[in-house]
Amino acid sequence: MSHLDSLISEDIIAYLNTQENKSFLRFITCGSVDDGKSTLIGRLLYDSKLIYEDQLAAIEKDSKKSGTQGDKVDLALLVDGLAAEREQGITIDVAYRFFSTDRRKFIVADTPGHEQYTRNMATGASTADVAILLIDCRHGVQVQTRRHAYITSLLGIKKVVVAINKMDLNGFDQKVFNDIEIEFRQFAKALNFDDITCIPMSALEGDNVTTRSDNAPWYRGPTLLEYLETVNVDTDTLDHPFRLPVQWVNRPNLDFRGFAGTVASGTVSAGDGIIVIPSGKRSTVKSIVTYDGELEHAREDQAVTLTLDDEIDISRGDIICKKDDPIAQADQCQAHILWMNDNNMYPGRQYLFKFNNKTVPGSIMTLKHLVDVNDLSEKVGRTLALNEVGVCQMSLSHPVAFDTYVDNRHTGSFIVIDRQTNATVGVGMLDFALRRASNVVWQDLDVSKTERASQKNQKAVVLWFTGLSGCGKSTIANLVEKKLLDLGRHTFTLDGDNVRHGLCRDLGFTQADRVENIRRIGEVAKLMIDSGLITLTSFISPFRSERRMARRLVDKDEFIEIFIDTPLEVCEERDAKGLYARARRGEIRNFTGINSPYQKPKRADIHIKTVETSAEAAAERIVKYLDDRGYLGAGQFDGGPAVYTRGRLTKMSEMDVVALAESMGIEVSVGNPKADTIRKILNKQG
Repeated sequence: MSHLDSLISEDIIAYLNTQENKSFLRFITCGSVDDGKSTLIGRLLYDSKLIYEDQLAAIEKDSKKSGTQGDKVDLALLVDGLAAEREQGITIDVAYRFFSTDRRKFIVADTPGHEQYTRNMATGASTADVAILLIDCRHGVQVQTRRHAYITSLLGIKKVVVAINKMDLNGFDQKVFNDIEIEFRQFAKALNFDDITCIPMSALEGDNVTTRSDNAPWYRGPTLLEYLETVNVDTDTLDHPFRLPVQWVNRPNLDFRGFAGTVASGTVSAGDGIIVIPSGKRSTVKSIVTYDGELEHAREDQAVTLTLDDEIDISRGDIICKKDDPIAQADQCQAHILWMNDNNMYPGRQYLFKFNNKTVPGSIMTLKHLVDVNDLSEKVGRTLALNEVGVCQMSLSHPVAFDTYVDNRHTGSFIVIDRQTNATVGVGMLDFALRRASNVVWQDLDVSKTERASQKNQKAVVLWFTGLSGCGKSTIANLVEKKLLDLGRHTFTLDGDNVRHGLCRDLGFTQADRVENIRRIGEVAKLMIDSGLITLTSFISPFRSERRMARRLVDKDEFIEIFIDTPLEVCEERDAKGLYARARRGEIRNFTGINSPYQKPKRADIHIKTVETSAEAAAERIVKYLDDRGYLGAGQFDGGPAVYTRGRLTKMSEMDVVALAESMGIEVSVGNPKADTIRKILNKQG
């Protein structure tokens, strides 16, 4: 196994030092499915004598069972380790292999070519220095070839080898090679590659992989291994600003306090002045501690613990910088996002965004455009689907520290996490901060929402009615508002149909439009809360995530979710407009309950089952819920025979109400409804 060196027998210490100090290269293989990526890596390892004898014996045995090369050894099995990969002859997961030659050490990531596993390819590319992009000479540049090339560029890889593979199948035709090279270089003009090297090869037979092939005398460039051993990937990142994202506060005892993490960029030395973001606190590096002892200097990719001269408060997720070059902060940014989930991304939906060691909630406000991987043009879109790339504008709950991705791959990237499943659904590369965010601040007002609500003798709250179309939520909400009005409360109702005549008239009923519809209503309801009103919203609001988003816009006790639970068949019976019948005939798309889902609340604050409860009784129950929890305030009527406290005026008998009205000089006609009399009493009392 491995390369031989006379130093092993002559001077083992010198040999080990030589091996330890060799340069290091990370690279990936990518490209369309079945272009020969796994076979290429297997050939590299096999021809370089970098396989143990027992590994080779196992591969020879497995080739007879799962191989695709007949009696030959199937070298792809060296990296296709999953059972599903061997059964299907494809790569699914990212396979990493370490190997070394006399000149360099390598970590190679074999990434899948299938479109559905593009997210795995992006994972492998995120840490690579070089990409080997394979192209089957029989098929030329494919859509997935373009997609992988674009993602490679997007993730900051500057050097690409275009391995035009399976040339043995066309007799190493130079014209085929030249045509593919011209097509790829034309496409790649818009990408940010510093260097593109095209190599004709046969990974299966070994031509131009580790040794030069006699089958292509017209090719005078390097073999693949020669390129990998000599390519210069050193960058000027050591000259970049110093960044240390704090991963852990190391406090083993009272005498030691250090801040551990991996240096993302730049260098630091003992005695350097530092600033901590976001707190802005400053100190000086006292020492740089590692497992092997203290260092005078630390550089990019080194895991270290810094101790400081001052006892300042630093937490996981903070970033330590040089005092004269702090990292930027913003709560609104623009970024390229690669979506990695089967469930689409919808602007306005709440996600978690993880930057290094810090996670913050937020949302994608706007999808500016999609990127067409075929020609890199901009396309209009409302959502991001699996494997699509879009330019998005994000809004975060509070500012985060970041560099642009072009300047720093470590501090300029993030992942998007689904709040329900905790699954990673996207990866992003930051472009820039939206500068207007720093110019827009909250204006302090002398009158608060509490004072506005107190003036109205109530507590502001959102009553969020949700349920299927025809469940009765608008009817019940209307009754609740009438009862609150009778009690002198100040209310406003936002109804689903009504707002679509104005505020949301530009929205349809796709899932993306529904998300945006609820986002807008949530923001309006928040303004109503600030004005001190009891706000009733009647919307299907079919998705839990959007209802949670609306709840999070206001304080904890300012949102009451009311689930109007009516079976679908009952809703269809009540449907005077015939919408359900039209939806079942396919005339209406995205109709909730028929061809679009409704996610029932898991723990609604109030659960009304309309098959068991009348609309009137449901309204009474909701008003009592508000009354019992103090939302309806308290009041006192001077000079009257009754005290009004938290809505209990309605519990007086009709004769007592009439007597109270007459004592206040209010004329009450015969047959006047009790509710009208109460309204007159409350109006006179303000």
